[in-house]
Amino acid sequence: MKKFRLILLVFILITGVIHAQTANNALAKNRAFTGAKATLKSYHAIYQLDNNDPKIIEKTIRNINNALTDPRLAGKVKIELVAFGGGTDAYLNGGKYGDELKALAEKGVIVAQCNNTLKERKISRDQLYDFIAVVPSGNGELIIRQAEGWSVIKP
Repeated sequence: MKKFRLILLVFILITGVIHAQTANNALAKNRAFTGAKATLKSYHAIYQLDNNDPKIIEKTIRNINNALTDPRLAGKVKIELVAFGGGTDAYLNGGKYGDELKALAEKGVIVAQCNNTLKERKISRDQLYDFIAVVPSGNGELIIRQAEGWSVIKP
């Protein structure tokens, strides 16, 4: 019985040492990880903006700028921002996001608005910033883009 206990204790100690070494190796590998490699020729992402909460709008704009400045994606990424529902408020003339949205458009981001929302909310095209594109439906845009292989992002 004493011999069995001694063997069991040795086994437990060896297992613990092996586990600790494995965990340390995993932590070292994790620390060394620098992110996924952008090996494709191009990447496409469509951001969905359907909320008028300023925190969500600002996060969406920040996320898009982060993608545009990611060195792995430099010259390889095409982005669209489509608004519908409450997100339409960000596109209304005179709002606080005009300069930031225009800057995105100047960087090549497609800034698009759902026409269904315009009809439902009785908003005319001239109430939007003049650089905003209009698509038939926001949901349709998301469906088509996703089928084309675009990543759909909802901040």
